[in-house]
Amino acid sequence: MPAAVVILAAGTGSRVGAGSNKVLLPLGDRPVLAWSVRDAGALDDVARVLVVVRAGEQEVVAAALQPHLGEAEVGLVEGGATRHASEAAALEALAPAIGSGEIDVVAIHDGARPLAGPELFAATIVAAREQGGAIPVVRLPGLLSRDGRALPAELDGVQTPQAFRARDLVAAYAAAAADGFEGTDTAACWARYTDLPVAAVPSTPANLKITFPEDLVLALRLA
Repeated sequence: MPAAVVILAAGTGSRVGAGSNKVLLPLGDRPVLAWSVRDAGALDDVARVLVVVRAGEQEVVAAALQPHLGEAEVGLVEGGATRHASEAAALEALAPAIGSGEIDVVAIHDGARPLAGPELFAATIVAAREQGGAIPVVRLPGLLSRDGRALPAELDGVQTPQAFRARDLVAAYAAAAADGFEGTDTAACWARYTDLPVAAVPSTPANLKITFPEDLVLALRLA
C-alpha cells in the first residue's frame, strides 16, 4: 500500500534574511523546496505528495516548482498559523484516501531541509509501516546545558521526515483538536495520543535545516 508525503512550506525567511519564503530561495539549479519535493515524488512507494503553503502563496509556489517536477503531480494545501495547524490541514486533505485505505503511511517533512534524500524518506516510511512511527535522529556530541554542565554524550537530535501510520495519525490529530493541543512537531502529537512506538532511523548532519544565510552556502557544498 502506498504512502503520502507532506512537505511543509508555510514558513518565512526572517532569520535567513530572505524577505520572503526561504524555501523558494535558489539552491543550485532549483529552489530549496524543489529538492525534497523531487526526492519524495521519485519514490515508487509514494502515491501522493502535498506541499503546505501560506495563504496567498499558492501561485508563486506552483510557479517555482513547475519547471522541476517533470511528470510528477504535486498538490498544494493552504496551511495554518502554526506548524501543527499546517499538519492538520494536510491530514484533512488526505483523510478520504486514508479512510478508504489508499494510503497507509504519512510522512511529514520540513521543506527547509532540502538534503534529506530519497533513502531517508524510504527508510522512515518502511519503519513506520512496521512499527507505527519513525523519526530520523542524529547524534549531538559536545552539548552544554545553559548553566555550563556537560550533557550526556548519547543525546540525539530529531529531524524530518517523520512518518506514521496514517489512520492512527489522523485519530491523534482529531484528539488534539478536541483538547486544543498543538505539538512542536508531528512526533509530539503522536506520543501524546497514541500508544504506538516510534522507531529511531539513523540520519546525518547533512540533513540540515536552512535557518541562517550560511546554511544555504553549506547546503550547496553538500549537494
